Amino acid sequence: MKHSCYLQTPIGVIYIEENGEAVTALHVVPKCGEKCRPDKTRREMLAEGPDEHRRLSEMKFLTEPETDLLKRAGLQLMEYFQGIRTEFTLPLAPQGTEFQKKVWKALCTIPYGQTRSYGQIAAQIGNPKACRAVGGANNKNPVWIFIPCHRVIGANGSLVGFGGGLYAKEYMLKLEMR
Repeated sequence: MKHSCYLQTPIGVIYIEENGEAVTALHVVPKCGEKCRPDKTRREMLAEGPDEHRRLSEMKFLTEPETDLLKRAGLQLMEYFQGIRTEFTLPLAPQGTEFQKKVWKALCTIPYGQTRSYGQIAAQIGNPKACRAVGGANNKNPVWIFIPCHRVIGANGSLVGFGGGLYAKEYMLKLEMR
């Protein structure tokens, strides 16, 4: 049986889902309607600018986590955004192809506060010409903070595509560089 909850974070409202054994999904939701009522929309938060203290003080569950795993996942995310947690200790069950899973496993080796290029990840998995395919696997990562695809950047150091939005990617990379 699937369970889910919503969490207000500095990058917007995050939806977390689990299947009774592991976390299966995590993503920023543009609008969550009646299920949760954030104090502010993501657009309003972004318009207010980078008031770090305010954003951290507004972090909270918007819906009550139904399971211990959801509560742990939400609390670990809160610790991450506070700069306390540098790695996650949750069971994960992302669904994908064998290639995608290979890429996601490689992403988990990128240390907190460091980045890798798509080419470096492609070489790490033994397929150095698969840069675009690595990008595609990143895009399909269903648990994108727990499996840190935000740590993958362009060969020239530029921030390129990110499912959670480039703002979120930049925010998390800056957080990790402190």
